[in-house]
Amino acid sequence: MAATEAPTLEKVHDPRSDSASFDDNEKGDYHPEKVNLDDAEEVGEVFADGPRLIDMDETGHERPIETDMDYATRLVSLDDDPLMRVFTFRMWFLALGLSCFAAVLGQIFYFRPQTIYVSQLFIQILAFILGRVMEVIIPGPSERALLKTPDNAFWRFMNHGRFNLKEHVAIVIMASTASSSALAISVFATQELYYNVSTNVGVGIFTLIASQLIGYGMAGIMRVFLVYPTFAVYPQIMPTVQLFEALHKGEGMMTQSKRKKIFWYTFIAIFVWEWFPEYIAPTLTGISIFCLADRKSPWVSRIFGGAGNNEGLGAFSICLDWAYVGSGGGSIGSLFTPLATQLSLYGGCAICMIAFCAAYASNTWNAQNYPFLSQLLYRENGSAYDQLAILNDDFTLNYDKLNAYGLPFYAASQMLYKVSRTVYIGAAITHFALWHSKTVWKLIRGGRDAIDDPHFKKMKVYPEISNWYYLGLFVVCFGVAIGTTYGAKSQLPAWATIIALIFGWLLVPVIGTLYATTGYAPSVENLIQMLGAACVPGKPVANMYFTLYGYNSVVQSYTLTGDLKLGQYTKLPPRATFTVQAIGSIVGALLNFVLMKTIISTHRTILLDVQGSNIWSGQQVQSFNTAAIAWGALGKPLYATGTMYGFIPYMLFVGLACPIPFWLLHKKYPTVGFNKVFTPVLTAELGYLAVGINSSVFTSFCLAIFSQFYLRKYRATFFRKYNFLLSAALDGGTSVMIFVFTFAVAGASGKTTPFPTWALNPASRNPDYCMSLNN
Repeated sequence: MAATEAPTLEKVHDPRSDSASFDDNEKGDYHPEKVNLDDAEEVGEVFADGPRLIDMDETGHERPIETDMDYATRLVSLDDDPLMRVFTFRMWFLALGLSCFAAVLGQIFYFRPQTIYVSQLFIQILAFILGRVMEVIIPGPSERALLKTPDNAFWRFMNHGRFNLKEHVAIVIMASTASSSALAISVFATQELYYNVSTNVGVGIFTLIASQLIGYGMAGIMRVFLVYPTFAVYPQIMPTVQLFEALHKGEGMMTQSKRKKIFWYTFIAIFVWEWFPEYIAPTLTGISIFCLADRKSPWVSRIFGGAGNNEGLGAFSICLDWAYVGSGGGSIGSLFTPLATQLSLYGGCAICMIAFCAAYASNTWNAQNYPFLSQLLYRENGSAYDQLAILNDDFTLNYDKLNAYGLPFYAASQMLYKVSRTVYIGAAITHFALWHSKTVWKLIRGGRDAIDDPHFKKMKVYPEISNWYYLGLFVVCFGVAIGTTYGAKSQLPAWATIIALIFGWLLVPVIGTLYATTGYAPSVENLIQMLGAACVPGKPVANMYFTLYGYNSVVQSYTLTGDLKLGQYTKLPPRATFTVQAIGSIVGALLNFVLMKTIISTHRTILLDVQGSNIWSGQQVQSFNTAAIAWGALGKPLYATGTMYGFIPYMLFVGLACPIPFWLLHKKYPTVGFNKVFTPVLTAELGYLAVGINSSVFTSFCLAIFSQFYLRKYRATFFRKYNFLLSAALDGGTSVMIFVFTFAVAGASGKTTPFPTWALNPASRNPDYCMSLNN
């Protein structure tokens, strides 16, 4: 998105100016002498009851949300109270408590047969409910407290008044950061289960902390162009931001009251509805007229099936399960991801369908020897590939055994997936160079003074974190990483760790800018694993550690920048944002390690079993180990020039060329819209349908057109006020339902309670009634 000048803002009367919602007891985190209150002027409420000049076009009608400045000034409030408290007792209590809860839950889910994640919206809603309870039950001078106390510093710290926006944001950032199982846990678990290497507690903890925080050092130095500018929109956090504002701002405004009601009604409705496609009637996950018309055709199943895992491509299926249609807490959602991003994504999906079918029908790469969709390795005759048959006792590659056993083969769809992710990296590099490099260089040279974002200007009242602190954090983590890779018997030399981090530094601005502007950042894990195989061939464990520092640093970087942008939108001070995220990472890492050790020591046999049990499963560790062997042990011989897959690394150069034609066409025809073709997104999705349940693609596309085209353009007022909040309600309600469902009937509590078989819950075939395929 190209930055534009901010339109003139109309001053709108805010009822809070008559009766302020923040009294003196709510202030105190920042001393007035350290705050420039002149920079904190009121600029009007986004969701005022009456129309604002900023929203109108020259005809007096509301204009669509089009530019990055529209996002910044028309969707997000600029209102701020610089003296609002952040570090209160209830913030620390709930943040640390929910961080422990989310970290334990996330780590337990990692070793469950169901792949479940603790979503940020789930934490956001839970934190709000608990915060409102604590503002009543904790003694304090607040009028809301049941037990009144003297009005002094201690009791104001305990309960100063209403549970406020900044407390809520800080809690959510800390707890959501702690909720994901750290990538280092996959490394340690693989070593313990498959290599009989028990990770030393000290080495494990310091590796976790270093690998989780080293990306923060990278991102912090680059926040001048990844966080501060208006063009860094981060559309994926817009539902979260609007939910924060609906819950905490606009007291007394009729529009805000209506928005809150719509949110809670939608939240409850989707919570109830999701029991049908998830449990009672799984056929609703993918309704395919083609499958119902012909239940015996393999090609109908391959093309139109998609309700079952690895079933088919899901063409024209109707999916009524928001767990698949919505974002699921991820970065792509039909209601909030910009239309240009989604058109590029679904354009890639369309090409993907054609390519998969053509490769299989023509038997390219012996495609018909293997399943249509599969992520496993195979021998040439189609039997499973035994990776242990080619390794020494220390799990390094034995070339004599490899020559006797032969190289593995991929299903054609999986091979095309790897091609697409390699092309994507090249396209992302050129896309960044053509569309963003001049702007980024200007921002780097001009520093903070070159930023003209209205939210950034409001944030100038708060002390910043110096780049030297971020650089110092990186240096410390780098030193720890070098030491712990040696102590962990990783087989990764120091020079290879340095190379992994160099690639991390190179990819952070490229992938980070793509993530900030389009709302989407496909994984670079395959590329890093390929580079690791080239640097340290024949060593799976070394490849895992190379991936840990080369790939995880990129992921942690744009996680930090996304949270810093969330802080900028909600006016959470930068130091507070960094503090809670760093603590969340550390708390999560420590609990991850303790839980991993406990679960492996008590359920080792089950975790090593391919089938596992209905309670415990090592499927994620097994998958990680398989990837490590495939890349670490076999990467060099498998992708060497002249072999069947030797062309895949060279597809990086094809990707480098992809954005150039669209850039040249845009220069010649600037009004046509060639600048809206995001080639990194399009090329990444050429393998999008290679895995999983694909029945949601067509429904998601239709919903994207309805929301991001029809509503945005022709129902602009409704879109601005309700679209993103509805997305938050649908995703949040679904997340809470999945959490309850997992423990109530799906086996997370130790007992599985299947729903009885009936027409919409078939027992012996795919949920959409497509033919079940063996290949």
